[in-house]
Amino acid sequence: MKKIKLRFSHFLPKLMLSLFVVIGLALSDVSSAVAQDTARVFVQPGSYHMKLGDIEIIAFSDGSVPQELEKLLTNTQPGEVKRLTEQNFQSPVVEASVNAYLLKINGKLILVDAGTAELYGPSLGYLPANMIRAGYRPEQIDAVLVTHIHTDHTGGLMAGDKMVFPNADIYVSRTEADFWLSDERYARAPARLKPYYDQARLKMLPYLKAGKVKTYEYGKELFPGILPVASPGHTPGHSFYQVTSKGEKIMFWGDIMHSAAVQFVDPAVTIVYDVDPAAAAQSRKKAYEDAAKGRYWIAADHISFPGIGHISKTAQGYRWFPINYTTSGAGQ
Repeated sequence: MKKIKLRFSHFLPKLMLSLFVVIGLALSDVSSAVAQDTARVFVQPGSYHMKLGDIEIIAFSDGSVPQELEKLLTNTQPGEVKRLTEQNFQSPVVEASVNAYLLKINGKLILVDAGTAELYGPSLGYLPANMIRAGYRPEQIDAVLVTHIHTDHTGGLMAGDKMVFPNADIYVSRTEADFWLSDERYARAPARLKPYYDQARLKMLPYLKAGKVKTYEYGKELFPGILPVASPGHTPGHSFYQVTSKGEKIMFWGDIMHSAAVQFVDPAVTIVYDVDPAAAAQSRKKAYEDAAKGRYWIAADHISFPGIGHISKTAQGYRWFPINYTTSGAGQ
């Protein structure tokens, strides 16, 4: 039988090719795993669910936007903003959340505030997409409860010339609607407020012309378990929405505050966006006192997502306790 001599050099090219293929596949798997890990780290949460009695509440993120607190906060002491933000491991330039909240109550889908849409740049305007990811389409919404008509709360009502919530009625206090939507008020508006009026009318007037804006006075429930509460100052008709079920309570605060680090310690601090800063500070102090005394949930549109928690009174001011994601019955 003829002997066949095998030389290593015969196999070297094929062996190296095989090794390259194996190594390449392995590196591809590692790269994929790293990409997935990176995605898990950097993708922000779009929704958060909790139960309040028989009501399901879903917090939605519209995104966030940088805010230079030292330029925006007013009625402050020298160095106060820097000191308080540093104590909270923040810088004076913070990412401000824009939150909205969906209530599933008595067979209805009711949204509290509507986000920004395109008005404030590419880091915001994600409310509709996050709703869809959670299984809810904007056209399913029965009502939108507007805390106030600033367009980080009403901008998302419209996408271009299309109603984002075509089947919803828009609820807002009569005082707020009269202030922002009146032609006479618009004509007399000071220059510093004119852009707010322009944006507010752009987003609200299509619903008003379609007969979908419902104004209200305080003191009567809009729906069973949902009561509007006057909290003027940030805007003249700024409203809270008190929601109760089975002895539990949450208050949707809108823009009663903008910086947890600063304004929980010093409620007298105001912001340039306040129409009436003194009244805003008074409403804030009253809200803090009532929430601390009543020990109920609060939800705020600009506290870090999901913006839900409790507050308590301390010798240094008020302390914020964000919702515990592991609390039984609170986070679902």
